[in-house]
Amino acid sequence: MIRYLPVLALVLTAIGCQHGSEFQARNLGTKVNGEPAVSLSRARSGSSSRPQILEAVVLPGRGMNIYQIRAWLPGKGEIGLLFSPPVEQAPKVMPDSLAADPFGNASFGYGGAILAPFANRIRGRLSGDGKSIETMIGGHPVALPANFHGKSPGAEVHSMHGLILRSPFTAIRLAAGNSEASATGTLDAADFGGHWPSQTRLTVKAVLRDNSFGFTVTANNVGDEILPVGIGWHPYFVLPSGKRDQARLRIPAEQRALTDNYDNVFPTGQVVPVAGTEYDFAGLAGAPLGKLFLDDCFLTIEKDARGRAVAEIIDPAARYGLRITSLSPQITAYQVYAPVDKAFIALEPQFNRADPFSHIWNSNNTGMAMLKPGATVTYAVELELFVP
Repeated sequence: MIRYLPVLALVLTAIGCQHGSEFQARNLGTKVNGEPAVSLSRARSGSSSRPQILEAVVLPGRGMNIYQIRAWLPGKGEIGLLFSPPVEQAPKVMPDSLAADPFGNASFGYGGAILAPFANRIRGRLSGDGKSIETMIGGHPVALPANFHGKSPGAEVHSMHGLILRSPFTAIRLAAGNSEASATGTLDAADFGGHWPSQTRLTVKAVLRDNSFGFTVTANNVGDEILPVGIGWHPYFVLPSGKRDQARLRIPAEQRALTDNYDNVFPTGQVVPVAGTEYDFAGLAGAPLGKLFLDDCFLTIEKDARGRAVAEIIDPAARYGLRITSLSPQITAYQVYAPVDKAFIALEPQFNRADPFSHIWNSNNTGMAMLKPGATVTYAVELELFVP
Protein backbone atom coordinates (compact mmCIF):
# COMPACT_ATOMS: atom_id res chain seq x y z
CA MET A 1 0.00 0.00 0.00
CA ILE A 2 1.32 3.43 -0.90
CA ARG A 3 1.67 5.59 2.18
CA TYR A 4 0.79 9.27 2.47
CA LEU A 5 3.56 10.69 0.24
CA PRO A 6 4.05 14.10 -1.40
CA VAL A 7 3.20 12.92 -4.90
CA LEU A 8 0.39 12.07 -7.26
CA ALA A 9 1.50 9.01 -9.22
CA LEU A 10 0.24 7.05 -12.18
CA VAL A 11 2.16 4.17 -13.77
CA LEU A 12 1.34 2.38 -17.00
CA THR A 13 3.07 -1.00 -17.22
CA ALA A 14 3.42 -3.40 -20.12
CA ILE A 15 4.13 -6.96 -18.97
CA GLY A 16 7.14 -8.72 -20.47
CA CYS A 17 9.10 -5.82 -21.96
CA GLN A 18 12.84 -6.42 -22.20
CA HIS A 19 15.47 -4.15 -20.73
CA GLY A 20 18.23 -2.28 -22.51
CA SER A 21 16.16 -0.08 -24.81
CA GLU A 22 17.36 3.35 -25.87
CA PHE A 23 15.34 6.26 -24.50
CA GLN A 24 14.69 9.74 -25.81
CA ALA A 25 13.12 12.84 -24.29
CA ARG A 26 12.58 15.69 -26.71
CA ASN A 27 10.48 18.70 -27.50
CA LEU A 28 8.30 18.30 -30.59
CA GLY A 29 7.76 20.97 -33.20
CA THR A 30 4.12 21.35 -32.16
CA LYS A 31 3.34 24.02 -29.55
CA VAL A 32 0.13 24.09 -27.52
CA ASN A 33 -0.67 27.16 -25.43
CA GLY A 34 2.87 28.43 -25.89
CA GLU A 35 4.67 25.28 -24.71
CA PRO A 36 6.17 22.55 -26.94
CA ALA A 37 4.62 19.12 -26.79
CA VAL A 38 7.00 16.61 -25.24
CA SER A 39 7.76 13.08 -26.45
CA LEU A 40 9.19 10.36 -24.22
CA SER A 41 10.05 7.34 -26.34
CA ARG A 42 11.90 4.04 -26.52
CA ALA A 43 12.67 1.43 -29.16
CA ARG A 44 10.55 -1.73 -29.33
CA SER A 45 12.25 -4.89 -28.11
CA GLY A 46 12.40 -8.11 -30.13
CA SER A 47 9.52 -9.71 -28.24
CA SER A 48 6.40 -10.24 -30.37
CA SER A 49 4.16 -11.93 -27.80
CA ARG A 50 3.81 -9.18 -25.20
CA PRO A 51 2.45 -5.63 -25.39
CA GLN A 52 5.02 -2.86 -25.10
CA ILE A 53 4.76 0.86 -24.42
CA LEU A 54 6.79 2.87 -26.93
CA GLU A 55 5.97 6.54 -26.43
CA ALA A 56 4.12 9.04 -24.27
CA VAL A 57 3.23 12.52 -25.50
CA VAL A 58 2.59 15.21 -22.88
CA LEU A 59 1.21 18.74 -23.34
CA PRO A 60 2.79 21.01 -20.69
CA GLY A 61 0.80 23.96 -22.01
CA ARG A 62 -2.46 22.20 -21.20
CA GLY A 63 -1.95 21.23 -17.57
CA MET A 64 0.46 18.36 -18.46
CA ASN A 65 -2.33 16.55 -20.34
CA ILE A 66 -1.18 13.00 -21.11
CA TYR A 67 -2.18 13.44 -24.73
CA GLN A 68 -1.20 10.05 -26.12
CA ILE A 69 0.38 6.77 -25.10
CA ARG A 70 1.51 4.61 -27.99
CA ALA A 71 2.01 0.86 -27.63
CA TRP A 72 2.76 -2.20 -29.69
CA LEU A 73 0.11 -4.93 -29.33
CA PRO A 74 0.40 -8.53 -30.58
CA GLY A 75 -1.73 -8.93 -33.68
CA LYS A 76 -2.46 -5.19 -33.87
CA GLY A 77 0.93 -3.55 -34.27
CA GLU A 78 1.45 0.00 -33.05
CA ILE A 79 -1.63 1.87 -31.85
CA GLY A 80 -2.57 4.79 -29.63
CA LEU A 81 -4.13 3.81 -26.31
CA LEU A 82 -5.87 7.16 -25.79
CA PHE A 83 -8.53 8.88 -27.89
CA SER A 84 -6.81 11.86 -29.53
CA PRO A 85 -5.83 12.97 -33.05
CA PRO A 86 -2.15 13.16 -34.07
CA VAL A 87 -0.20 15.62 -31.97
CA GLU A 88 0.22 17.90 -34.99
CA GLN A 89 -3.54 18.53 -34.74
CA ALA A 90 -3.46 19.30 -31.02
CA PRO A 91 -3.35 23.10 -31.57
CA LYS A 92 -6.53 22.78 -33.61
CA VAL A 93 -8.51 20.69 -31.11
CA MET A 94 -7.05 22.55 -28.11
CA PRO A 95 -6.82 26.11 -29.44
CA ASP A 96 -4.67 28.75 -27.75
CA SER A 97 -7.30 31.43 -28.28
CA LEU A 98 -9.22 32.41 -25.15
CA ALA A 99 -12.14 33.32 -27.37
CA ALA A 100 -12.22 29.81 -28.83
CA ASP A 101 -11.74 27.94 -25.55
CA PRO A 102 -12.02 30.37 -22.63
CA PHE A 103 -12.14 27.78 -19.85
CA GLY A 104 -9.94 25.07 -21.34
CA ASN A 105 -12.78 22.56 -21.75
CA ALA A 106 -11.08 21.11 -24.83
CA SER A 107 -8.50 19.61 -22.47
CA PHE A 108 -10.99 17.05 -21.17
CA GLY A 109 -12.16 16.13 -24.65
CA TYR A 110 -8.96 14.33 -25.72
CA GLY A 111 -6.11 12.34 -24.24
CA GLY A 112 -5.99 12.37 -20.46
CA ALA A 113 -6.46 15.63 -18.56
CA ILE A 114 -5.17 15.93 -15.01
CA LEU A 115 -7.95 17.36 -12.82
CA ALA A 116 -7.12 19.59 -9.85
CA PRO A 117 -7.97 20.97 -7.31
CA PHE A 118 -11.26 19.13 -7.83
CA ALA A 119 -12.61 16.51 -10.20
CA ASN A 120 -16.11 16.32 -11.66
CA ARG A 121 -18.89 18.88 -11.05
CA ILE A 122 -19.51 21.66 -8.54
CA ARG A 123 -22.81 23.55 -8.46
CA GLY A 124 -23.55 27.07 -7.25
CA ARG A 125 -25.45 30.30 -7.91
CA LEU A 126 -24.81 31.71 -11.38
CA SER A 127 -23.38 35.22 -11.46
CA GLY A 128 -25.13 38.03 -13.29
CA ASP A 129 -22.69 37.92 -16.19
CA GLY A 130 -23.01 34.14 -16.48
CA LYS A 131 -19.25 33.62 -16.24
CA SER A 132 -18.98 32.19 -12.74
CA ILE A 133 -20.88 30.35 -10.03
CA GLU A 134 -20.82 31.36 -6.38
CA THR A 135 -20.47 28.58 -3.83
CA MET A 136 -18.77 27.58 -0.58
CA ILE A 137 -15.55 25.56 -0.64
CA GLY A 138 -14.19 24.44 2.71
CA GLY A 139 -16.11 27.19 4.47
CA HIS A 140 -14.88 29.90 2.10
CA PRO A 141 -17.08 31.74 -0.41
CA VAL A 142 -15.57 31.40 -3.89
CA ALA A 143 -16.48 32.12 -7.50
CA LEU A 144 -15.69 29.21 -9.82
CA PRO A 145 -15.65 29.32 -13.62
CA ALA A 146 -19.09 28.55 -15.06
CA ASN A 147 -17.70 26.37 -17.80
CA PHE A 148 -20.19 23.55 -18.44
CA HIS A 149 -23.85 22.62 -18.83
CA GLY A 150 -25.93 19.81 -20.27
CA LYS A 151 -27.40 19.83 -23.76
CA SER A 152 -31.05 20.29 -22.75
CA PRO A 153 -32.52 23.80 -23.14
CA GLY A 154 -32.03 25.76 -19.93
CA ALA A 155 -29.62 23.22 -18.43
CA GLU A 156 -27.96 24.51 -15.26
CA VAL A 157 -24.49 25.96 -15.73
CA HIS A 158 -21.88 24.67 -13.29
CA SER A 159 -18.13 24.28 -12.81
CA MET A 160 -16.42 21.20 -14.22
CA HIS A 161 -13.11 19.35 -13.84
CA GLY A 162 -10.92 21.69 -11.90
CA LEU A 163 -8.88 24.79 -12.58
CA ILE A 164 -5.75 23.75 -14.53
CA LEU A 165 -7.28 22.73 -17.86
CA ARG A 166 -5.40 25.40 -19.81
CA SER A 167 -2.69 26.22 -17.25
CA PRO A 168 0.83 26.08 -18.71
CA PHE A 169 3.40 24.19 -16.67
CA THR A 170 6.78 25.85 -17.10
CA ALA A 171 10.50 25.28 -16.53
CA ILE A 172 10.14 21.92 -18.27
CA ARG A 173 13.16 19.72 -17.63
CA LEU A 174 13.88 16.80 -19.98
CA ALA A 175 16.20 13.92 -19.18
CA ALA A 176 17.05 10.60 -20.85
CA GLY A 177 19.43 7.77 -20.08
CA ASN A 178 19.87 4.03 -20.42
CA SER A 179 16.85 3.13 -18.29
CA GLU A 180 14.31 5.96 -18.57
CA ALA A 181 13.22 9.26 -20.09
CA SER A 182 11.41 11.95 -18.14
CA ALA A 183 9.81 15.39 -18.31
CA THR A 184 9.14 17.55 -15.25
CA GLY A 185 7.10 20.75 -15.00
CA THR A 186 5.85 23.02 -12.23
CA LEU A 187 2.79 25.21 -11.76
CA ASP A 188 2.73 27.81 -9.00
CA ALA A 189 -1.06 27.93 -9.00
CA ALA A 190 -1.35 30.27 -5.99
CA ASP A 191 -5.12 30.63 -5.37
CA PHE A 192 -5.98 29.58 -8.94
CA GLY A 193 -6.74 33.13 -10.04
CA GLY A 194 -8.77 33.91 -6.92
CA HIS A 195 -11.01 30.87 -7.34
CA TRP A 196 -9.77 28.64 -4.48
CA PRO A 197 -8.72 28.85 -0.82
CA SER A 198 -5.07 28.97 0.29
CA GLN A 199 -2.10 28.63 -2.11
CA THR A 200 -1.13 25.57 -4.18
CA ARG A 201 2.03 24.39 -5.92
CA LEU A 202 1.79 21.47 -8.38
CA THR A 203 4.73 19.57 -9.84
CA VAL A 204 4.26 16.89 -12.50
CA LYS A 205 6.95 14.43 -13.54
CA ALA A 206 6.26 12.01 -16.40
CA VAL A 207 8.59 9.02 -16.75
CA LEU A 208 8.90 6.33 -19.43
CA ARG A 209 10.83 3.20 -18.49
CA ASP A 210 11.41 -0.21 -20.09
CA ASN A 211 8.23 -1.68 -18.70
CA SER A 212 6.23 1.34 -17.59
CA PHE A 213 4.97 4.82 -18.16
CA GLY A 214 4.17 6.89 -15.11
CA PHE A 215 3.60 10.38 -13.87
CA THR A 216 3.74 11.95 -10.45
CA VAL A 217 2.02 15.12 -9.34
CA THR A 218 2.92 16.78 -6.09
CA ALA A 219 0.15 18.92 -4.62
CA ASN A 220 1.56 21.12 -1.86
CA ASN A 221 -0.24 23.63 0.35
CA VAL A 222 2.15 26.59 0.38
CA GLY A 223 -0.42 28.95 1.89
CA ASP A 224 -1.56 29.79 5.42
CA GLU A 225 -5.07 28.31 5.30
CA ILE A 226 -6.55 24.83 4.97
CA LEU A 227 -6.35 23.71 1.33
CA PRO A 228 -9.13 21.44 -0.05
CA VAL A 229 -7.69 19.13 -2.71
CA GLY A 230 -9.45 16.69 -5.00
CA ILE A 231 -7.39 15.11 -7.79
CA GLY A 232 -8.44 12.98 -10.73
CA TRP A 233 -7.40 11.85 -14.18
CA HIS A 234 -9.67 11.88 -17.24
CA PRO A 235 -8.24 9.38 -19.78
CA TYR A 236 -10.21 8.21 -22.82
CA PHE A 237 -9.08 4.60 -23.30
CA VAL A 238 -9.76 3.34 -26.82
CA LEU A 239 -11.18 -0.09 -27.62
CA PRO A 240 -8.76 -1.34 -30.31
CA SER A 241 -11.34 -3.59 -32.00
CA GLY A 242 -13.87 -0.77 -32.32
CA LYS A 243 -16.54 -3.23 -31.09
CA ARG A 244 -18.00 -1.58 -28.02
CA ASP A 245 -20.79 -4.06 -27.16
CA GLN A 246 -18.45 -6.98 -26.47
CA ALA A 247 -15.95 -4.96 -24.44
CA ARG A 248 -15.89 -5.85 -20.77
CA LEU A 249 -15.48 -3.61 -17.74
CA ARG A 250 -14.46 -4.51 -14.22
CA ILE A 251 -15.11 -1.95 -11.48
CA PRO A 252 -14.48 -3.21 -7.91
CA ALA A 253 -17.27 -1.12 -6.40
CA GLU A 254 -20.21 -1.97 -4.16
CA GLN A 255 -22.26 1.18 -4.77
CA ARG A 256 -23.24 3.77 -7.34
CA ALA A 257 -24.21 7.40 -6.79
CA LEU A 258 -27.59 8.27 -8.31
CA THR A 259 -27.97 11.36 -10.47
CA ASP A 260 -30.91 13.49 -11.56
CA ASN A 261 -30.43 12.48 -15.22
CA TYR A 262 -27.71 11.83 -17.79
CA ASP A 263 -27.80 15.40 -19.09
CA ASN A 264 -26.99 17.35 -15.92
CA VAL A 265 -25.42 14.31 -14.19
CA PHE A 266 -25.92 16.04 -10.83
CA PRO A 267 -25.72 13.71 -7.81
CA THR A 268 -28.85 13.45 -5.70
CA GLY A 269 -27.03 12.32 -2.56
CA GLN A 270 -28.52 8.83 -2.83
CA VAL A 271 -26.16 5.87 -3.04
CA VAL A 272 -27.42 2.41 -4.00
CA PRO A 273 -25.92 -1.11 -4.20
CA VAL A 274 -24.84 -2.37 -7.62
CA ALA A 275 -25.07 -6.09 -6.80
CA GLY A 276 -27.56 -7.86 -9.05
CA THR A 277 -28.14 -4.80 -11.26
CA GLU A 278 -26.98 -3.98 -14.76
CA TYR A 279 -24.34 -1.76 -13.14
CA ASP A 280 -22.65 -4.67 -11.40
CA PHE A 281 -19.13 -4.90 -12.84
CA ALA A 282 -17.50 -6.10 -9.63
CA GLY A 283 -16.87 -9.75 -10.54
CA LEU A 284 -13.38 -10.96 -11.35
CA ALA A 285 -14.34 -11.28 -15.02
CA GLY A 286 -16.27 -8.01 -15.03
CA ALA A 287 -19.26 -7.72 -17.34
CA PRO A 288 -19.82 -6.70 -20.97
CA LEU A 289 -20.92 -3.15 -21.74
CA GLY A 290 -23.59 -4.26 -24.19
CA LYS A 291 -25.94 -1.35 -24.91
CA LEU A 292 -25.62 0.21 -21.44
CA PHE A 293 -24.82 3.94 -21.41
CA LEU A 294 -22.62 4.97 -18.54
CA ASP A 295 -21.85 8.31 -16.93
CA ASP A 296 -21.78 7.08 -13.37
CA CYS A 297 -19.77 7.43 -10.18
CA PHE A 298 -18.92 4.12 -8.53
CA LEU A 299 -18.24 4.16 -4.79
CA THR A 300 -17.28 1.93 -1.84
CA ILE A 301 -14.28 0.57 -3.66
CA GLU A 302 -13.10 -2.93 -2.77
CA LYS A 303 -9.42 -3.02 -1.88
CA ASP A 304 -6.99 -5.84 -1.22
CA ALA A 305 -4.84 -6.36 1.87
CA ARG A 306 -2.30 -3.87 0.50
CA GLY A 307 -4.96 -1.19 0.04
CA ARG A 308 -5.10 -1.53 -3.75
CA ALA A 309 -8.17 -1.50 -5.98
CA VAL A 310 -8.11 -3.07 -9.43
CA ALA A 311 -10.28 -2.07 -12.40
CA GLU A 312 -9.97 -3.53 -15.89
CA ILE A 313 -10.95 -2.76 -19.48
CA ILE A 314 -10.97 -5.84 -21.71
CA ASP A 315 -11.50 -5.94 -25.47
CA PRO A 316 -11.77 -9.69 -26.24
CA ALA A 317 -12.02 -9.14 -30.00
CA ALA A 318 -8.61 -7.43 -29.96
CA ARG A 319 -7.09 -9.70 -27.29
CA TYR A 320 -6.41 -6.52 -25.35
CA GLY A 321 -6.53 -5.90 -21.63
CA LEU A 322 -5.78 -2.85 -19.53
CA ARG A 323 -5.54 -3.21 -15.75
CA ILE A 324 -5.93 -0.04 -13.68
CA THR A 325 -4.70 -0.42 -10.11
CA SER A 326 -5.48 2.44 -7.73
CA LEU A 327 -2.71 2.57 -5.16
CA SER A 328 -3.58 5.75 -3.31
CA PRO A 329 -5.86 5.40 -0.27
CA GLN A 330 -7.36 8.82 -1.07
CA ILE A 331 -8.97 7.50 -4.26
CA THR A 332 -12.59 6.89 -3.27
CA ALA A 333 -14.44 6.92 -6.60
CA TYR A 334 -14.37 5.82 -10.23
CA GLN A 335 -16.29 7.99 -12.66
CA VAL A 336 -17.00 5.99 -15.82
CA TYR A 337 -18.17 7.61 -19.05
CA ALA A 338 -18.96 5.18 -21.87
CA PRO A 339 -21.40 6.42 -24.55
CA VAL A 340 -22.99 3.69 -26.65
CA ASP A 341 -21.90 5.18 -29.98
CA LYS A 342 -18.18 5.56 -29.16
CA ALA A 343 -15.38 3.00 -29.04
CA PHE A 344 -13.76 4.37 -25.90
CA ILE A 345 -14.20 4.23 -22.13
CA ALA A 346 -13.27 7.15 -19.91
CA LEU A 347 -12.40 5.46 -16.63
CA GLU A 348 -11.46 8.11 -14.09
CA PRO A 349 -10.00 7.22 -10.68
CA GLN A 350 -10.51 10.27 -8.48
CA PHE A 351 -10.41 11.47 -4.90
CA ASN A 352 -13.79 13.15 -4.68
CA ARG A 353 -17.42 12.58 -5.52
CA ALA A 354 -19.23 15.12 -7.67
CA ASP A 355 -20.25 18.36 -5.94
CA PRO A 356 -18.27 17.37 -2.85
CA PHE A 357 -19.25 20.33 -0.64
CA SER A 358 -22.97 20.09 -1.36
CA HIS A 359 -25.46 19.65 1.51
CA ILE A 360 -26.86 16.60 -0.32
CA TRP A 361 -24.09 14.45 1.15
CA ASN A 362 -25.16 15.22 4.76
CA SER A 363 -21.59 15.99 5.82
CA ASN A 364 -20.36 12.54 4.75
CA ASN A 365 -16.74 12.24 3.69
CA THR A 366 -16.81 13.03 -0.03
CA GLY A 367 -13.13 12.43 -0.76
CA MET A 368 -11.63 15.92 -0.59
CA ALA A 369 -8.27 16.01 1.17
CA MET A 370 -8.08 18.94 3.59
CA LEU A 371 -4.42 19.89 3.76
CA LYS A 372 -2.90 21.92 6.54
CA PRO A 373 -0.29 24.54 5.60
CA GLY A 374 2.85 22.78 4.39
CA ALA A 375 1.12 19.44 3.81
CA THR A 376 1.04 17.40 0.59
CA VAL A 377 -1.18 14.66 -0.78
CA THR A 378 -0.77 11.60 -3.02
CA TYR A 379 -2.77 10.30 -5.96
CA ALA A 380 -1.39 6.99 -7.21
CA VAL A 381 -2.63 4.74 -10.02
CA GLU A 382 -0.90 1.94 -11.91
CA LEU A 383 -1.96 0.67 -15.34
CA GLU A 384 -0.87 -2.63 -16.82
CA LEU A 385 -1.34 -4.01 -20.32
CA PHE A 386 -2.08 -7.72 -20.61
CA VAL A 387 -3.33 -10.27 -23.10
CA PRO A 388 -6.68 -11.67 -21.83
